[in-house]
Amino acid sequence: MEVSSASLQVIADLLAEHTGQQLTECRRWRVSTALSRVFRERGLSNVDQLACLLAGPEDRGLVQDVVEALLNNETYFFRDKPTFDQLSSDILPQLAERRAAEKSLRIWCAGCSTGQEVHSIAIQFAEQSRRWQGWNIEILGTDISAKAVSAARCGHYSQFEVQRGLSVQQMLAHFDETASGWQIHMESPAHLRFQRHNVLDQPPSKTRFDLILCRNVLLYFDPETRRTAFNRLHEGLSDDGFLMLGAGETVVGQTDLFVPVTGLASIYGPTNSAPTGHPGKARHPEFAATHGFPQVSR
Repeated sequence: MEVSSASLQVIADLLAEHTGQQLTECRRWRVSTALSRVFRERGLSNVDQLACLLAGPEDRGLVQDVVEALLNNETYFFRDKPTFDQLSSDILPQLAERRAAEKSLRIWCAGCSTGQEVHSIAIQFAEQSRRWQGWNIEILGTDISAKAVSAARCGHYSQFEVQRGLSVQQMLAHFDETASGWQIHMESPAHLRFQRHNVLDQPPSKTRFDLILCRNVLLYFDPETRRTAFNRLHEGLSDDGFLMLGAGETVVGQTDLFVPVTGLASIYGPTNSAPTGHPGKARHPEFAATHGFPQVSR
């Protein structure tokens, strides 16, 4: 059934208001399918009827259900493996050297969805547990979706989900098979925590992170919103920390707060510049060597 442009705009405005995400043309075709559960639970037949309800007196439950349904929670273990493997082969060893005195690491996975990314990093630490003995390692996973965060905390995955990215050896080593799927049980040096958070808000901790993963999140933002996100990520990252983006994302031409790290794919470091409101926060000079893309006017 054809959906009116006015109804689609109501849905698009709602998503942008609550998440900052844009309902781009390539996402609009699946709106009816994404909202099918909402239709069933509310006794609705189409998007036009839903738009009429949303235009009426505020129903927070309905708004949350609609926004949750429209979010893209696509993820899997060790997603984009060649890129992800850089953590264990390059990034974490560098951070181990830089934090050798305090033996403390803080990692933030922004837009962690149902938790596979966080658990993948924890598995990497578990597989190198001897190297990290005596370290205090915290991995914080955040997502705007309350349902995704709840699933991440639970750590229970279907047969299909564990087969996406995990080897049989990893499945058997870190998960228990149950009647309804696989329950994670790994013994990792890392302490995992999950909470609901929007990457456009202030960073989830006043203490800066040594590594931030924000993968396939910025794709859904318009340029101005993306600049806001980069500011937030910059505020949350330590002076000599690393930022990992998705394979289809980049800082080049988007922001002057980060520059690519030479020789590593999708890995970026902070420049010497600081975001508005953080004067005098010097950034690690080694990352500025490759800085050569256009400045962003703010």
